[in-house]
Amino acid sequence: MNTRIYGEHDEKTIQQLNRCMQAGSAAKGVLCADGHLGYAHPIGGVVAYEEHISISGVGFDIACGNMAVRLDTRYEDIAGQAGKILSDIVKTISFGIGQKNAVAVDHELFDSPLWDEAGVRDVKKMASQQLGTVGSGNHYVDLFEDEEGFVWIGVHFGSRGLGHKITTKHLALVGAKNGMEVDPALVHQDSEIGRSYLAGVTLGGLYAYAGREWVVERVRQIIGGTVTDSVHNHHNFVWRENHGGRDYWVVRKGATPAFPGQRGFVGGSMGDDAVILNGVENEQSADSLYSTVHGAGRLFGRMEAKGKKNKKGEWVRPPRFTREEMDSWLREKGVLLRGGDVDESPMVYRRLEDVLAYHGDTIEVEHTLRPFAVAMAGPGEFDPYKD
Repeated sequence: MNTRIYGEHDEKTIQQLNRCMQAGSAAKGVLCADGHLGYAHPIGGVVAYEEHISISGVGFDIACGNMAVRLDTRYEDIAGQAGKILSDIVKTISFGIGQKNAVAVDHELFDSPLWDEAGVRDVKKMASQQLGTVGSGNHYVDLFEDEEGFVWIGVHFGSRGLGHKITTKHLALVGAKNGMEVDPALVHQDSEIGRSYLAGVTLGGLYAYAGREWVVERVRQIIGGTVTDSVHNHHNFVWRENHGGRDYWVVRKGATPAFPGQRGFVGGSMGDDAVILNGVENEQSADSLYSTVHGAGRLFGRMEAKGKKNKKGEWVRPPRFTREEMDSWLREKGVLLRGGDVDESPMVYRRLEDVLAYHGDTIEVEHTLRPFAVAMAGPGEFDPYKD
């Protein structure tokens, strides 16, 4: 089987990639070092198909991705105001399930013919209201300091309810099975459903880009300063790419494109450094479909991390880590947090440095970013649109 695996993974995750490789016209598979079990396709998994697109491979959060910008503002000049800046971000940006943006965002994408081509004109109003909202789960707005003392804004989220609706619609059209350990849901590139789905993916991508750009600009206005550098990429998407002289549909779920010289922003966790990296040309990179990690990767699932209480409020299964342990980690790291819960604590993730090491010479780190302020949805807010 033509697969390349980075890092250490449980057997179920590897079996999931193998199952994907046995479906449709799959030709090449990669599992990145931050990989773990996903819905019918591993997070951190990359599969190249000759003629098919994997709906379950792209996943419910079409075009989830990261954007980071560097400002000409220095950390030392705003360090004393970090708490107020963070409070202003939380007041200005909407986090959590189904949230509507308090500000109406007009954008040319709402005039696109893609709404009709994807058959989702009926969700345009919801999508319009949600543009520029962040959601919950592992989605965030972070402020960082780089090695030269400059401030970076980093965001992580995708196409929100729009992507979820597009995916749900097309999964139903192909009669997809529910569950994690099921066959991937594929569509042929030349089928009517395939064309409709590709229009939906394109639309979701435009929507996610617009949302991340809007949020970053609002945060920039709060901080002040001018953007001096920008990195922006999806990590849940399908691209038409040429590898080894052949064209493929390359589906990445929780994997960052890293072609030679292509830059990516990869976050760790709320209490870990992030990086700006770029791809390097060599045989190993080519054999990896020019793909790398999208984050540190979970060690424990959300339910295990959060624990479970009965109706009396007693622990049936205690959380893997307590809020006190999480807060202690953040204090030691010097990170201010608004929102977040123990299912996103640094301890439930691998260390980004270790994960990147597995990918060796396929990438190089350009900047290391230290977080000092993190905004996420608060405890108890569930969001079906996370990746």
